[in-house]
Amino acid sequence: QLQLVESGGGLVQAGDSLRLSCAGSGRTFSSYSMAWFRQAPGKAREVVAGISPRGTNYASAVTGRFTISRDNAKETVFLQMNSLRPEDTAVYYCAARQRTWVTEYSTDYTYWGQGTQVTVSS
Repeated sequence: QLQLVESGGGLVQAGDSLRLSCAGSGRTFSSYSMAWFRQAPGKAREVVAGISPRGTNYASAVTGRFTISRDNAKETVFLQMNSLRPEDTAVYYCAARQRTWVTEYSTDYTYWGQGTQVTVSS
């Protein structure tokens, strides 16, 4: 089992920044490809960014504003979110899969955190 715990969410104003963290424990964290998803009320869960041995990937809506990174020694993956917009408001989840690449499909991920709320006011 791999346990994932997100933190760093909150209420901010448009244009502000937040840094989300996802701490992993229980298995060899470095062997997992990681992704951040988000789900806004009434909408489907969507991928935001992913990181794997093949590199990083971003949804078009966040490219240039969000950056995903990881520190395997600390078993943590981060999502730096800059220039936040009201449409970024959602619950953000980190997810893990034991493959060397990420996908955009939530069903491809085995482990999930509990989520952290990000609210951006206009």
